[in-house]
Amino acid sequence: MTMVVPTAYYVLLAATLFTMGALGVMIRRNALILFMSVELMLNSANLALVAFAQARQDVGGQVLVFFVMVVAAAEVAVGLALLVAIFQSRQTTDVDDISTLRG
Repeated sequence: MTMVVPTAYYVLLAATLFTMGALGVMIRRNALILFMSVELMLNSANLALVAFAQARQDVGGQVLVFFVMVVAAAEVAVGLALLVAIFQSRQTTDVDDISTLRG
């Protein structure tokens, strides 16, 4: 006997994860936590896309998820490289300290 999980449960989980990521972006000031929160929001969108693709029996949503994951991986590589460079010059990862324009 196979048990089918309704699509609404996946959408509810995706909405919860997206809300947690959005709160992390708005509340926290550490750049590394901001990157993790953005990744959490991207993954929640991926979960919703896969759930809807499964409900419609369409592969298009899963293909889109693959491209989102590729872009997210590139974003993490570039973002972490920038974060390491900023940390080496400023000795902080606090976004408020990084945003000041001084030489």
